[in-house]
Amino acid sequence: MTVQDLIDSGLFEVVHQGEETDRRILDVFCCDLLSIAMSRGIEDAAWVTVMGNINTLAVMTLTDMACIVLAEGSRMDEAGMLKAHEEGFTILRTEEPVFEAALKIHDRL
Repeated sequence: MTVQDLIDSGLFEVVHQGEETDRRILDVFCCDLLSIAMSRGIEDAAWVTVMGNINTLAVMTLTDMACIVLAEGSRMDEAGMLKAHEEGFTILRTEEPVFEAALKIHDRL
């Protein structure tokens, strides 16, 4: 599945559509503690988290994850949105809990 396939699925609201929508999603990763996400993040994963700030985007860059799905109704803060626009990151969101959002992605992989 690609990032664009995930967008087109309609499962999640698109907060920002990035530049690499043809990028493959090979896994799903759930974590809300940035230090753990930084050390255990999975390359090419869709990262489901409630952390919506610029530090989340920094961890996404370090771990080379494909996109972020903000769960539990979380929103990206203003600094994060500016960085997402600058760097071309894809950010999606949902009101669903982390587990349910991740399971929907997993079922499509």
